[in-house]
Amino acid sequence: MSGMLTRPLGSTGLNVTSLGLGLAAIGRPGYITVGRDADLGADRSVPTLRLRAHDVLDAAYAVGVRYFDVARSYGLAEEFLASWLEHRGLPAGAVTVGSKWGYTYTAGWRVEASIHEVKDHSLGALRRQLAESRGVLGQRLQLYQVHSATLQSGVLESRPVLAELADLRQHGLAIGLSLSGPDQAEVARRALAVEVDGVNPFSCVQATWNLLETAVGPALAEAHAAGWGVIIKEALANGRLTPGGSEPALTVLWQVAQEHGTTPDVVAIAAAMAQPWTDVVLSGAATTTQVRNNAAAAEVTLSDVELARLDLLAGDPIQYWNSRRETPWT
Repeated sequence: MSGMLTRPLGSTGLNVTSLGLGLAAIGRPGYITVGRDADLGADRSVPTLRLRAHDVLDAAYAVGVRYFDVARSYGLAEEFLASWLEHRGLPAGAVTVGSKWGYTYTAGWRVEASIHEVKDHSLGALRRQLAESRGVLGQRLQLYQVHSATLQSGVLESRPVLAELADLRQHGLAIGLSLSGPDQAEVARRALAVEVDGVNPFSCVQATWNLLETAVGPALAEAHAAGWGVIIKEALANGRLTPGGSEPALTVLWQVAQEHGTTPDVVAIAAAMAQPWTDVVLSGAATTTQVRNNAAAAEVTLSDVELARLDLLAGDPIQYWNSRRETPWT
């Protein structure tokens, strides 16, 4: 696909495609995506989800996706990706792999678990989880990100952690951070100002940006201007901006989609891709059909007038994150 040309991920030295694939929705039996029951069905066993992950990865690779995103807390996502890479026989460098540390998966492969993951941004957690990630992914691990850095976690004030991250960057591992919550912009700007012996260990930021929640946009523009890679997650608002969602915003999305002969989810991803600071937008597809539909966004060019109409869909960030927090795991 012409829209899947490889481009640099900021100054990380890594290459990505305009669409990446995140395995949050298919690396574990429970997640917060709308319509998940219809997508996955009742069988959430490890063999079934491994097969599904391989099928979705195959579909993503076939349409040109070359960036893949996992995390220690995504159940067996790292293992599923590693086994697919091995099965495919892809040489090192054929794709770019990013993972994340900071959350531990605690659901025991149960959808109904009361707690699915526990955050720990300590030095001990970093060292333990990096060893685990490298044990699974080996030299394929190229980008390692703090998972959901927030003002409350204190990770950006932890000198031992920052020094360790700076050392990892010095030894060739690209270091980034992912963001979550209504304070994304403030956390991004604080991360841009981090220094360890005159060097900022970070060179990439992954943030939630979608047509309902755009507040982090100016901060991402600043990160891009500073040479950082910018990865967009949750461009479909965990399924709320798909044909199966119930957002009032879908009325406008359908109107724009019809003008392009496509569907609202394609337009929502195309809008994220259209931001001048975006390097890669993650698909959270749980089916092969979804990943193919998501890839179609790379072929959609939205006009300035259409983007201005879509800009009006954004609401209050606090309300958005409160709604996300209340979304049940299914």
